[in-house]
Amino acid sequence: METKELERAVEGILFAAGEPVRIERMAAVLAVEPQEVESAGLAISERLKSESRGVRIVKLDDMLQMCSAPEISDVIRQCLETRKPPKLSPSALEVLSIVAYFQPVTRAYIEEVRGVDSSYTVSVLIDRGLIEPCGHLDAPGRPTIFRTTPAFLRTFAISSLDELPALPETGESDDEQKLMSTISKLQEAEELSKTPEEAEPEAPAEAGE
Repeated sequence: METKELERAVEGILFAAGEPVRIERMAAVLAVEPQEVESAGLAISERLKSESRGVRIVKLDDMLQMCSAPEISDVIRQCLETRKPPKLSPSALEVLSIVAYFQPVTRAYIEEVRGVDSSYTVSVLIDRGLIEPCGHLDAPGRPTIFRTTPAFLRTFAISSLDELPALPETGESDDEQKLMSTISKLQEAEELSKTPEEAEPEAPAEAGE
């Protein structure tokens, strides 16, 4: 398949899908190598960006997705009458950091690191589509284990988990001690301000907080 034809096919697939599509899936359907699909996606992305188009192609781990250009997000929200997602609370960022760096993890592990009940916050992150159940731990009770989602990568503008800020070498065994100095880096990816009507509703207090 010629380059232009491949790019046209990839662009059409991503437009029609409206959600992340695995690179290997597209490669199998188009009878090309995954690297060719990834290169085509990158070429489309660069062209759209250079032409200041209203859409972009983003890579999310082993997937590609077509999404709107970030600089026109306010116009899109006004036209579609959607609200800007509220900023994550400090407790949500803590839980999200634990899942991101140590996934897959159980809720019990999250609570062991934080020292407080985290049921509500885990539910909030699932509802926001930032984490998801991904199976069960092979242990008594078979507790659910959680991992981050492609939406997590998109929210923090990274293509893979390898791009997360490195955890500092503190020489301590306590995971929380290492995490706390890293959470602020994730906060920088959140928007710096929000209007009063976009404020996050007050969450029920978690045990111990």
